[in-house]
Amino acid sequence: MNIKVFQGFGQTMSEVAIALLPLIVLFAIFQLFFLKLGVRKLLDITLGILLTFLGLSFFLQGVHIGFLPIGEEFGKSLGSIDHTWILIPIGFVLGFFATYAEPAVRVLIQQVEKASSGYIPEKVLLYTVSIGVGLSVALSMVRILAGFSIWFFILPGYILALVMVKYASKTFTSIAFDSGGVATGPMTATFILAMFVGIASVTEGRDPLLDGFGMVALVALAPILSVLTLGILYSRKEKEQYVHEETETKTHRYDR
Repeated sequence: MNIKVFQGFGQTMSEVAIALLPLIVLFAIFQLFFLKLGVRKLLDITLGILLTFLGLSFFLQGVHIGFLPIGEEFGKSLGSIDHTWILIPIGFVLGFFATYAEPAVRVLIQQVEKASSGYIPEKVLLYTVSIGVGLSVALSMVRILAGFSIWFFILPGYILALVMVKYASKTFTSIAFDSGGVATGPMTATFILAMFVGIASVTEGRDPLLDGFGMVALVALAPILSVLTLGILYSRKEKEQYVHEETETKTHRYDR
């Protein structure tokens, strides 16, 4: 059992090492000529790099032996049920919780709350992105069941996003497009993508290559739309608050 679990683990570790090596070399150059960090700080950074290396290695090994196989088998089981309409709400739930647990999304919302000094709370942004991804996975289920082309969702979606940019603040526009990138992280690109390939492989008239893929593009689009919607709501709230404050100021001056 242990041999099977760690089969190919050496190759996975070498791939992670190759991926981290340029970052380590770049940091070493900056440390040598610019940063000049103390020994204590260097030890902390070195330990962090080591933990990152081990974490990525174990995670990717888990993806190879766990997430991908179970995702595909799960998809085949779902695609074989009689009442296929139930795949739509199941897709929403899976998309929501996959994003809720996405490490990259957690990093984003923490940085946003810190940079905005709490103006944009973590929970609000987390639920906004998760709901957007949940809806996109549900729409992807509709696409597989009905046989729609992905262009029916992608083209109108990005046109709508460009229109919404005009009504949202620059802050939310920047956050929205970053949200689209981080939402397509390891949770979505491993388990849910493999699940869609499994569903398409057992659905009559569907090609796993044509219909199983494309879901990630919708996942990347959905958070953009949902965060821009949040930005428009925040803009209206700000305008209402500004009008209210102006009214109170004028009233106070009149009373005096």
